[in-house]
Amino acid sequence: MTDKLSRGFDVLRLSRRAGLAVILASAVAAFGLTATATKSVAADKTIKVGIMSGEDEDVWRAVVAEAAKKGLKVEPVVFNDYTQPNEALERGEIDANAFQHKPYLDNQVKQHGYHIVVAGYTGIWPIGLYTKKYKTVAELPKGAVIGVPNDPSNEGRALLVLQHEGVIKLKDPKNILATAADVAENPKNVEIKELDAGIVGRSIDDLDAAVVNTDWALKAGLSPKDRIAQEQIDGNPYRNFIAVRQSDESAPWVKTLVAAYQNDIVKAEFDKVYKGTGQSAY
Repeated sequence: MTDKLSRGFDVLRLSRRAGLAVILASAVAAFGLTATATKSVAADKTIKVGIMSGEDEDVWRAVVAEAAKKGLKVEPVVFNDYTQPNEALERGEIDANAFQHKPYLDNQVKQHGYHIVVAGYTGIWPIGLYTKKYKTVAELPKGAVIGVPNDPSNEGRALLVLQHEGVIKLKDPKNILATAADVAENPKNVEIKELDAGIVGRSIDDLDAAVVNTDWALKAGLSPKDRIAQEQIDGNPYRNFIAVRQSDESAPWVKTLVAAYQNDIVKAEFDKVYKGTGQSAY
């Protein structure tokens, strides 16, 4: 009786062990399937990044290649208008963008309520004062017509350059969002002509001088020899960056995307494309 009972307990223990083994095996299999599915979804996702047309397209070809090495598929989406990439990002039409500096984003957030944040810095393009008529700022005549970008952040940036060169003085000398209406002193009585950022450089022949963003200066065929002044680099708040929606800020692909940009291979392509007019800013 005792032997039978003992054998009965042994069978029961074996049955329990077998049951637990089946349950454990099922759990492991289920976890494996879930992990595989998650990995597959991550691998299959293509990250769409809004960029501006032109030289940056060449830089982002290198970024795409570096991202692929890290298992991330990246697709650049090209825009021709500064106002579009943030709207597309907010709507979820793209996953990130890379074209702007913080003062510009701050103004966009203030105006439109975007939920967009900085993910990682890329480069800086010092804005400059260009002319095809004069060799120095001192040669600018009284009544000179000077073009500046008309979007809020870049106009203030341009006016700060003119202020630094003694052409004008602003009511608030540190106002990065200043407009022509904020000019307090104008000893040469220059005319500030507000134009679209993409047009101001191309209008250089019709102006005495123009403050032009470096990327647009390149597109307009302007070169460093046409530049008679440039903003300071030290303490410059105008570093460009990769931006994402706030809800994606901690997503694993964001760090991978930033790392795909911030490396020596992409930096070499950046330097080649921008010929020293832009500088890496990370």
